[in-house]
Amino acid sequence: MTSRPKGARSGRRVATEIAEGTLGGEFDPSDRAEIKTKVSDAEEAARDEVWAEYRFVVLADSQQPDGLAAIDLGAGHASASESLCGRVITALKSQALLNESVGAGYLDRNWPPALKESGAWPLASLRQSFLNGALTRLVDPDAVLRGKVVEFVGKGDFGLGSGQKPDGTFERLWFEESIASDEVAFESNVFLLQKAKAKALRSQPDPVVTPDPGPGPVVQPDPVTGGGPGPEPVAQARTIRVRGNIPPEVWNRLGTKLLPKLRSGTDLKVGVEFSVDVEAPGADALTADLRQVLDDLGLTGGVEVED
Repeated sequence: MTSRPKGARSGRRVATEIAEGTLGGEFDPSDRAEIKTKVSDAEEAARDEVWAEYRFVVLADSQQPDGLAAIDLGAGHASASESLCGRVITALKSQALLNESVGAGYLDRNWPPALKESGAWPLASLRQSFLNGALTRLVDPDAVLRGKVVEFVGKGDFGLGSGQKPDGTFERLWFEESIASDEVAFESNVFLLQKAKAKALRSQPDPVVTPDPGPGPVVQPDPVTGGGPGPEPVAQARTIRVRGNIPPEVWNRLGTKLLPKLRSGTDLKVGVEFSVDVEAPGADALTADLRQVLDDLGLTGGVEVED
């Protein structure tokens, strides 16, 4: 810290102590006014010095040889109508490196080539593209994208799919309809769909259920062979179980990677078993906390905490 900001802090502390009466001595109104003026002048000089020191903004840019881009802010001076952050934001906007919003055409033009055939862009990847510099930066990426996806789906510019199945369809599909903003989750199993893809999925006919033809004619046993054609084999359901220890680094991904696959079947059952070693003095407190969490989640009857 340079001398002027230090002086401003010291002056402000002295003025506070005088106002609170903790600094010894008597001060008449003229002395107090003089101290107030000096503190104000010192703070203004400190602001000007800080503004002058911040000349460059450095940000990640994959198109640069060293992965960094520098912006010269030029000589600045303190202003009551603008903060340092506001100055940086203004500079980024002036060079088209930061935007308040994004349009449907921009997303369509910058659709990743690897995803053009599928027409589906995971929202987690879409959000990351606005954070790492692959696409334009947004002032508030989460809020902007969530609001724009709701708008795009309602207007039919894009569709939204959730829970992708092995055949490429989705458990839930929204297109040209209203959608709640909380459905726009930045997860790997929620996809922004190009208009043609969403239309194609929407136009697919529902599966036709063939009625049971009922009992057919009775086949009389052949007098020579002693019997007619045998019954056709009936397809039986198979139960698949997933067991084993899971490392901590993938716990959060189970809900987006594993569970959607299991939900493609029927009668899905999910149980849990957690085990942790804690110091004896804190065991009772942790047990009580866990039981409170289960009670908050409404799982008290189905999940037990054992000590």
